[in-house]
Amino acid sequence: MALHFKQDIKTPTQTSSQHNAGARDRQHAVFTMAELDADLDHIIPSSVLPPFWAKLVVGFVSLLCFARSYDGDFVFDDSEAIVNNKDLQADTPLGDLWHHDFWGSRLSSNTSHKSYRPLTVLTFRMNSYLSGGLHPVGFHVVNILLHGGISVLMVDVFSVLFGGLQYTSKGQRVHLAPRASLLAALLFAVHPVHTECVAGVVGRADLLCALFFLLSFLGYCKAFRESNKEGTHSSTCWVLLSILLGAVAMLCKEQGITVLGLNAVFDILVIGKFSVLEVIQKVLRKDKSLENSGVLRSGGLLFRVTLLTSGGAGMLYMRWKIMGTGPPAFTEVDNPASFADSVLVRAINYNYYYSLNAWLLLCPWWLCFDWSMGCIPLIKSVGDWRVIALAALWLCLIGLICQALCSEDSRKRRILTLGLGFLVIPFLPASNLFFRVGFVVAERVLYLPSIGYCVLLTFGFGALSRQTKKKKLISACILGILLINALRCVIRSGEWRNEDQLFRSALSVCPLNAKVHYNIGKNLADKGNQTAAIRYYREAVRLNPKYVHAMNNLGNILKERNELQEAEELLSLAVQIQPDFAAAWMNLGIVQNSLKRFEAAEQSYRTAIKHRRKYPDCYYNLGRLYADLNRHVDALNAWRNATVLKPEHSLAWNNMIILLDNTGNLAQAEAVGREALELIPNDHSLMFSLANVLGKSQKYKCVLFFRNLKLYSSRQLKQIQMLQVTMGI
Repeated sequence: MALHFKQDIKTPTQTSSQHNAGARDRQHAVFTMAELDADLDHIIPSSVLPPFWAKLVVGFVSLLCFARSYDGDFVFDDSEAIVNNKDLQADTPLGDLWHHDFWGSRLSSNTSHKSYRPLTVLTFRMNSYLSGGLHPVGFHVVNILLHGGISVLMVDVFSVLFGGLQYTSKGQRVHLAPRASLLAALLFAVHPVHTECVAGVVGRADLLCALFFLLSFLGYCKAFRESNKEGTHSSTCWVLLSILLGAVAMLCKEQGITVLGLNAVFDILVIGKFSVLEVIQKVLRKDKSLENSGVLRSGGLLFRVTLLTSGGAGMLYMRWKIMGTGPPAFTEVDNPASFADSVLVRAINYNYYYSLNAWLLLCPWWLCFDWSMGCIPLIKSVGDWRVIALAALWLCLIGLICQALCSEDSRKRRILTLGLGFLVIPFLPASNLFFRVGFVVAERVLYLPSIGYCVLLTFGFGALSRQTKKKKLISACILGILLINALRCVIRSGEWRNEDQLFRSALSVCPLNAKVHYNIGKNLADKGNQTAAIRYYREAVRLNPKYVHAMNNLGNILKERNELQEAEELLSLAVQIQPDFAAAWMNLGIVQNSLKRFEAAEQSYRTAIKHRRKYPDCYYNLGRLYADLNRHVDALNAWRNATVLKPEHSLAWNNMIILLDNTGNLAQAEAVGREALELIPNDHSLMFSLANVLGKSQKYKCVLFFRNLKLYSSRQLKQIQMLQVTMGI
């Protein structure tokens, strides 16, 4: 099968002196591109080849795969990034978004995660504003639509990757390799590894980053739409726009900056037609024509690469300056390999992580929301059988790299180079090569690299189809992969609908992951099933004896069940492991208070406040301790501190009113009660306490007013009625 084009089709060339060679290359590229599409002729029907219908099919399939997650809850990291993020609240100035990290903490703080994604947070805030609150449906729908839009955009991207750049005399890009681009776009649209990005709301950072990443790449391609007089074919405006879109992608997620490197690779190897094989041959022959290479002498290429380099350097400088105190501090449980003393152990484990990421792209059946906390045990010697995975990965990569750089087939060089570029370059920020990252394996970081995987897989299917006569078998395999992946997307989207299903789905994938057991236990505890929660918390501590958060939560449950001795042991161990764990210090103080060890309890509370100065709940508990010791002034001061830090702290206000009432300070109790009601006007407990004070002060009309508000429980109403009878009203 052959493809025919009109005579007005134009393609970018380097210099006028290379016109004849460029024409031969373009003619060869057209025929080889036609050959690739012909190999897929029996797989993709001609009825869906026009770009409009191809995009319609891809968009529909992508939406269908993940539609099941539209009415899911906020799960896992969504709680911190959205539900508890003050930057989403209407009273938070928009300017604060540019000084806070993704989770709402100040970037200058030593505890900040340093993930700077203000544009993503801004879309969350817009979601909240348009839907009238934190309703998860609106957030999920936007994510699903974003993935659908990106999948549609991939048809154009894959058309460039497989078919190259061809423009008509009117400047419109010709949609080349329609079958290959459609198949690759379908493989991308239904890949199950994307579920975390689409079904998890925090995955919007990856989706927005990918959107502007692709727009930057396509914008850079438009820089070669027209030729100028010198023949450099560059359009500075398009290059600058591409850099701007790369900056926008980086403001959505840090990974976005890698598009500038990809654009440079595309320019050098595809537009500049740089051939490593040709250079090696000339070097070996000591050919002096190497000095006159078109790539080396191309002023336009050097100018564009200089712009890309300058833009990237400027973006990195601004990013580092905004980050403030330096890189984030991660713990050993986040990324144990990065804390290994031996360079060899670190290198082996990093490469093993790469092989696991490659396996997730190849066989995305075992998916997990979290791969840390012992899920992947460290490889400590070269005798570990898992080293085989490293060898397999590098054998495949070296083979692909050799073909990409040294093949005599220019079409194969272009496709394999761009496929490897999309696979490797966006993954570099997650590779631990430049800085330590806070995870072992994360499915979300594979959203962009999966583009390269789809390119390589599609090219492989075309090559396999060309070598075998069993065309129907190849078609069946491709159709099977698409259907199985689509089914896996639907199943996995259902698992992301709520935390119970999500956490339990991880047990079969990572049974050694302490965080999985911890999250299941926390979910059970929130539902009131303390017995089952204890079992999972104990397993989490067994798997990770230094898991202080599991110890803290387990200690809390044991405290509520009056198992105080074991609770004290667990909490004491937690603060011994992590001395700055303020919550554990406070809970230890509560247990010690229950054991009548008042001095130790006071010391624990003071230590908690030392490590977290703005800790209203700890001040509240400290006030209760002082009240039990009849240190009334200290108790009032502690509760006042709690209300200053948290004005809506109803319990602290209420205790202040009751203590002042019990000590006969009715006027002061009334003043505190009225102050509290101005801040929390509909709190029935405060109204009841204030009504008692007013009754004792013989201000009966106020008591009747509070009764008529009908905000009390039936028990409190009976108490008010008894008070009225006693006072004769």
